[in-house]
Amino acid sequence: MNVGILPVTCPPVTIEVREYDPSWPELAASVCAEVDAALPGVFLAIEHIGSTSVPGLAAKPIIDIMAAVTSLEQVASREAALAALGFERFETGMSNRLFYRRPVTEPRTHHLHVVTTDTWNTRNERILRDYLLAHPDAAERYGALKKTLADDVDDPDTYTRAKTDLIQELVDAARAERGLPSVPVWEA
Repeated sequence: MNVGILPVTCPPVTIEVREYDPSWPELAASVCAEVDAALPGVFLAIEHIGSTSVPGLAAKPIIDIMAAVTSLEQVASREAALAALGFERFETGMSNRLFYRRPVTEPRTHHLHVVTTDTWNTRNERILRDYLLAHPDAAERYGALKKTLADDVDDPDTYTRAKTDLIQELVDAARAERGLPSVPVWEA
C-alpha cells in the first residue's frame, strides 16, 4: 500500500474592504482612551493611523492606533494590562516595535503599534496617513487598488504584497515633502 501525503488546502479568506465608516474615528478615540487608561503615564502620544483614519478612504474594518513610549520595555513588562483589554502581542518580525491585535481570534477589530518617541516623527504609517489626508487623489488611487485586490485576492499576505508598490510610491512622495529620505515601507 502506497501512503502519500495529501495536499492541505485551506479555504480562501475573504478580504473585506468597506467604504469609509464615519464611526471609525470615534471607535479609534475610544480604544486610544482605553489603552491610555490601562497604562497610565506610559504613552507620550497615541493616534489613529491606517486607512480607517482617512475620511472617505475604503478600508478593512480594523482600527489601527500607534502609541509612542520612551522605551518598549515600559509596555512589554506590563502586557497583562493590555491582555485585560483583549490585546495579544503578535510577533511581526519588525524591529523597534511592539504589535498587538484584538481580539485574539478573527475577525480582528484593532491593532496597536507601540514605537519609541525617537522614531515617532518618521514613522511611515503616520506620514502616509497625513499624506493621504492632504492628497485626496492619492487616497482615491489607494482605495481603488484595495477594492480591486479585495475582489481578486483571497490571501492576506498576497493582498498586502500587491499594495506594496503603490504604498512605497506614496510614502516616498510623503517623505520627500517632509525632506526625509526614502526608506522601505516594510521594516526589516
